[in-house]
Order: sequence, then C-alpha cells, then structure tokens
Amino acid sequence: MFPWDKFPFDNDLKDKITKMKPEEINNYVQDIMGKIMPANMKGVMNPQEMFKGFQSSVSPQEPTRSILNSTAFETHDFVYVRIPIKKEEWVKQLRIFHTANQLIVEHIPQHEDKHTIILPAIVKKKGATATFKDHMLEVKIPKNVDMQFSQIDVTEIS
Repeated sequence: MFPWDKFPFDNDLKDKITKMKPEEINNYVQDIMGKIMPANMKGVMNPQEMFKGFQSSVSPQEPTRSILNSTAFETHDFVYVRIPIKKEEWVKQLRIFHTANQLIVEHIPQHEDKHTIILPAIVKKKGATATFKDHMLEVKIPKNVDMQFSQIDVTEIS
C-alpha cells in the first residue's frame, strides 16, 4: 500500500483551502514544493525567475526580408498552395518539401531564404505535384483521410 498518511493532507484540507486567500495558497504551495524539490529546482516554481536568464541572452531576430504571398486551401480530396512567382528564373532555383502539415519553400527570392506554409489539412506523403503557369506556382497535395477516432469519456468530479 502507498503511505498516504505520510503526506501533509488533513481531513479538513478542503475547508482550509476554500477559506484561504490567493496569497496564502501560493505560500502554501511554495512551502510544500520547497520541501519536496531540491534547492536547485526552486526557480522553476516562479516563471519570472526561471526565464530571467533567457531574456538577456536572446537577441531579437531579424524579420524575414520578404514574405511569400501564398494562399493555401483545401477541397474534398486535395490541399492546394498557390504562390505568385515574380521572376521565371525562380522556378529553376526553388526547392519544395512538405511534411504532414507544412509546405517548405526554399531558395526564393534569395538563395538562403526558407519559407514555411502551414497546410489547412493533413496530407499524404506521396502524390504531390507542382505546376507553374502565368507566374503562379500551384502545389497540389492529396489529403490524408484519417478516420481513426478515439472516444474520450467525461467523468463528473464533485
């Protein structure tokens, strides 16, 4: 059996907690966590202290120089992504990849550029095609119909 009697819970703990002020609850939780956790983990309980070291070391990132004016939409069977291409030579240098929910376009407009487009639906690994016509690149990816549902029971807590 688990030694539940060793925990700091009283029979009337529920009454104590409902009558406590938020500051008292915070102090109670900090006290209990201080007893359980080692000294080097105490900064984890206070988010301001935990992230204090990260704020000074993080430098602001440069905004991307250009954004693709892409449009992503889905039909019953496919996900389409349309990307306007300003220069026809971009078609020869670009690289297109996709994951189950993202389209990655590299090397346009500059060679070091990388753009990630979130797809509106989950797609299959195989069967994607890309066509270029009238300065418009159209990527067509078949949707992955995932009908695996799991029911989640809801229990009432009183």
